[in-house]
Amino acid sequence: MKYTQLGRTGLKVSRLTLGTMNFGPLTNEPDSHTLMDAALDAGLNFFDTANTYGQSVGRGRTEEILGTWFTQGGGRRDKVVLATKVYGSMAPHGEATWPNHDRLSALSIRRAVEASLKRLQTDHIDLYQFHHIDRQTPFEEIWQAVDVLVQQGKILYAGSSNFPGYKIAQANETARRLGSYGLVSEQCLYNLAARDAEMEVVPAAQDYGLGVIPWSPLHGGLLGGVLRKEGEGSRRTGGRAAAELAKPGVRAQVQAYEDLLDKHGLEPGEVALAWLLSRPGITAPIVGPRTAGQLESALRAVELELSGEVLDALDEIFPGPGPSPESFAW
Repeated sequence: MKYTQLGRTGLKVSRLTLGTMNFGPLTNEPDSHTLMDAALDAGLNFFDTANTYGQSVGRGRTEEILGTWFTQGGGRRDKVVLATKVYGSMAPHGEATWPNHDRLSALSIRRAVEASLKRLQTDHIDLYQFHHIDRQTPFEEIWQAVDVLVQQGKILYAGSSNFPGYKIAQANETARRLGSYGLVSEQCLYNLAARDAEMEVVPAAQDYGLGVIPWSPLHGGLLGGVLRKEGEGSRRTGGRAAAELAKPGVRAQVQAYEDLLDKHGLEPGEVALAWLLSRPGITAPIVGPRTAGQLESALRAVELELSGEVLDALDEIFPGPGPSPESFAW
């Protein structure tokens, strides 16, 4: 496994992040534990979750699964850089959210941290991420809450998720004014088929020293050989991949993508990850394997070096927005 520093921090993380959103709803607890053991054995030390994960089986269930894994010992907790998130409602499905039980008020953050620590069965969270912007809470209040938690040793770093570029700037300029450390990472949707982050988010992250942690690197399976699997009858397309394939021109793009990789003897999912790893400012894409084979494929992507010919061809198939602001200024 290769490692890099998370943004401007001295924290070393693996070039892949283990995403745990499937743990509970799609992957049972024993299988989730097996996958985490395999990831750790392979040197993958960066694990990402959120307090709301577990949805259909109960919000918070995913954190609980990580917590029971940590209690098995063997240095599991010490070896993992643990990232979780705060913002969403933790009310049971179908029930209304009680006031101050979601978003990013100082009270909500305090309550959410304590609850996550209990579920995770740990005394601290390494990277505490804001899952969404809060239009109702000023950053002065958010940083006050974060600084208290850092002083208490309950969190070490703060990050953002799904922030636009201007909010990254606003958050860190407020932190600078207050003498706080500010955001150290941004978790955003970014992949070959969804390159909008290149317009503002990635440049803002680079300028402010944030590591970029892309989620959905295969765009819901669209970039994982979806047409090949359809042809083999081995997979029924659903979710984001199905919605994207229904758009005019997207199926032709994906076909061109798969044809290119067939020509070079490359696996689509591994190429999608390797492409992200080659991009400036990218720390560690989030992978969410459900099987040992999927984890092994992701690990191979870390070692995959794409040729200039392949990279150029990928840009032709999935062109990005271009440099900002030139791409929209003239």
